[in-house]
Amino acid sequence: MRNVLSHDGPLMSFITKITYSAYLNILWLVCCLPVITIGASTTALFYVTLKVAKNEEGNLTKSFFHSFKENFRQGTIIWLILLTVGIILAVDGYVFYHMRFENAFWAVGTAIFVVAAVAYAIILMYIFPLLARFDNTVKAMFKNSIMLGMRFLLCTVIMAVIYFVMAFVVINIFTPFIVFGEGLCALLCSYLLSNILLLCQEKMEENDTASQEG
Repeated sequence: MRNVLSHDGPLMSFITKITYSAYLNILWLVCCLPVITIGASTTALFYVTLKVAKNEEGNLTKSFFHSFKENFRQGTIIWLILLTVGIILAVDGYVFYHMRFENAFWAVGTAIFVVAAVAYAIILMYIFPLLARFDNTVKAMFKNSIMLGMRFLLCTVIMAVIYFVMAFVVINIFTPFIVFGEGLCALLCSYLLSNILLLCQEKMEENDTASQEG
């Protein structure tokens, strides 16, 4: 019992990391306020939570703003693309929902919309953690996001459940829980993503080694 309650025990470690998630969520919210900076802010959030998941967090504030500055340009470009596509999907969803025609066009159009929406959600969950961890082109980030999401489908589903549960709790059960919000979601998802991103890094290193030897 004494070990559990000690400074380095599992209970204190859990409480500390939950506290980190609340603090990081506040940083994330503040840096998202201009809206256009949401991409850079989300990348910075995952940059830190991925470190926390590996017990390598260091100075949270310094790490957050280091990533925010370093990935600002690419994060902003990615976010603006996602925002544009998200608006288009929202309009399409509204139209298809209110059309509800019993014909082949509506059925095919709705099926395409659902596939596009799922692909969009997968990219949204994976692309900022990837940007936080790797240097690559914007095109490659989008491609790798959808590929990882489809390959590690169980992880993708669990991540989606985490975001859904958080939204449900904040909206329907306990609104003040928003203080943890995206910070806690990112931290939980980082635990799921750590090994996946490590595999990606090892694969990239193997490819680099092979190309140098070739």
